Amino acid sequence: MILKLETQTLADEFSQLGVHPASEAIFLHKSEILPLKLVNIRTPAANIIKQEMLACGGDCAIPAGCVVCAEERVDAILLGTQKHYTRLLEKLAQMSYFGMADIKTELENILKPQPLQTILADGRTLLYDKMLVMGILNITPDSFYAGSRVPQIEQVLERAGRMLEQGAVVLDIGGESTRPGSDAVSADEEQQRVVPVIKALKERYPDCVISIDTYRASTAEEALGAGADIINDVTAMEGDAAMLDLVVRSQAPIILMHMRGTPKNMQQNCEYKNVVTEVAAYLVRQAKLLEERGVKKEKIIFDPGIGFAKNVQQNLQLMQGLKSLTGLGYPVLLAASRKSTIGSVLGGVPAEERLEGTIAASCQAVYAGAQMVRVHDVKENLWAIRMLEAILCPSRI
Repeated sequence: MILKLETQTLADEFSQLGVHPASEAIFLHKSEILPLKLVNIRTPAANIIKQEMLACGGDCAIPAGCVVCAEERVDAILLGTQKHYTRLLEKLAQMSYFGMADIKTELENILKPQPLQTILADGRTLLYDKMLVMGILNITPDSFYAGSRVPQIEQVLERAGRMLEQGAVVLDIGGESTRPGSDAVSADEEQQRVVPVIKALKERYPDCVISIDTYRASTAEEALGAGADIINDVTAMEGDAAMLDLVVRSQAPIILMHMRGTPKNMQQNCEYKNVVTEVAAYLVRQAKLLEERGVKKEKIIFDPGIGFAKNVQQNLQLMQGLKSLTGLGYPVLLAASRKSTIGSVLGGVPAEERLEGTIAASCQAVYAGAQMVRVHDVKENLWAIRMLEAILCPSRI
């Protein structure tokens, strides 16, 4: 009899086998090939890394014309174990040309990641030892899912309390629908919707963490003044040039989401060569704008923007490739709850019938190592997440 083993069970299997404890780490480092994609590196660097990976016992896939430097820059895919990459890092440490130093630094960050956290402006910290759940509260009359609309303050307070009891760590408050094709509202109207709600929530639940879903710096500033803790910007600061200054000044964390165009026209902007790579590159670029102004990684969260300027196949590719984002060194939020891609996959079902599909997306976020999901149904998603986490790592129960 020969049994296939899951990588996450190997530590227990080695222990039960009775191997020497000092050998366990060595075996674990040899147990899994970790594919890594180097994006837009100089062609000579790709050729050198190809040869060094082969010498280390790993491999590197490069474009066919790379050997004759047909292009100035190329992508490359590394295939190796932890052992192969450790040897490669030793080689790269001796090379200061063709951008090798930057490649070495990024490779070290991926292989030896630091624990992620988000530090709020008041000093409280969100830790991600388990996945966190963000509950959605739409203070709008026209959000795509009618079940999320709570226009009256008392209704908001009641639903917020229920979400907090069910395990939501963050409450996301939005005053303008960003569904495909939606029209914008004025800043005054948006603020009239959300600011009183945030004040009431903080009065009723003073310890709750609130994110304000807006791309307007003026609304975000009013919301922070009313007690909001996090800015959730669907334009990643491109919708309002003043947003960057506000984040620097307020020290409030910001969720940077990928989108092209506006909600009105975004579904006419779905052309990608590689949607995962392009979304990742965009989010890193926006994060660097903040970091150049002194904002730490502990203030930045990535959201790939499921449903925003992507078609069904692209949304599925993003969820399938979510691990590419979770390896970048920033917390990642997946916001796919009840969205149209789920409805399309399940045969055109309406938003009211997309709970099970949403739970599947939340489970994929666990597999990919994401830190948070944004959902309409807190309890159902959280229970599925906790069960999957227990299966993947029983010792952490």
